[in-house]
Amino acid sequence: MKVYSSLKSKKTRDKDCKIVRRKGRVYIINKKNPKLKARQG
Repeated sequence: MKVYSSLKSKKTRDKDCKIVRRKGRVYIINKKNPKLKARQG
């Protein structure tokens, strides 16, 4: 999982990406392509 300072551009790379907030962190998850996971914070 990549750690990014900004997830705005990461969300636009795939239409299946979802932004989820868990425990004060922001995650991007993608069920169809699990390689696109990202975390912020």
